[in-house]
Amino acid sequence: MTFEAPCLETPRLRLRAFTAGDLDAYFRMTSDPLTMQTMKARHETREDAQRSLAFLEDRWQRLGFGLWAAEEKASGDLVGRIGLLQPPGWPGLEVGWLVARERWGEGFATEGARTSLDWGFATLDVDRILSLIAPDNRASIRVAEKLGERFDRSLEFQGHDVSLYAIDRPTWENRERA
Repeated sequence: MTFEAPCLETPRLRLRAFTAGDLDAYFRMTSDPLTMQTMKARHETREDAQRSLAFLEDRWQRLGFGLWAAEEKASGDLVGRIGLLQPPGWPGLEVGWLVARERWGEGFATEGARTSLDWGFATLDVDRILSLIAPDNRASIRVAEKLGERFDRSLEFQGHDVSLYAIDRPTWENRERA
């Protein structure tokens, strides 16, 4: 039995499963040094990006959650990857976002991450969702705060200093939907 990522809609985004047709745009985004500056690694080749897409599909099939392709509805452009992840050794279920550099500042990360967070709490049996953020990544910290996540602690994770932001289920249930 295979599980495919559900398609979710926001006012401006379609969160959907990645397809083979996303490879070129995904590679451009994930090979850009500035876009990937706070990520562990960037994709050096199209094959790296292709393996990454296969891994993302596998997460949905194995776990029932994962990262969506964030497609702008108006243009059909792939603008990012947004969703839920929890690789082995992760400190908990994470809501994560990556938006192509040329689309920074348009609010796509907040819009998609809010929908991912809502789907995660409504669908999965979790008490808390977190985000691991580089301490100097002010833009992602603002996104986390807009989601209702609050700073929990600093830690070293996989050789990097990160700030852990989190929101628990009661806080999510009682937050104002701005």
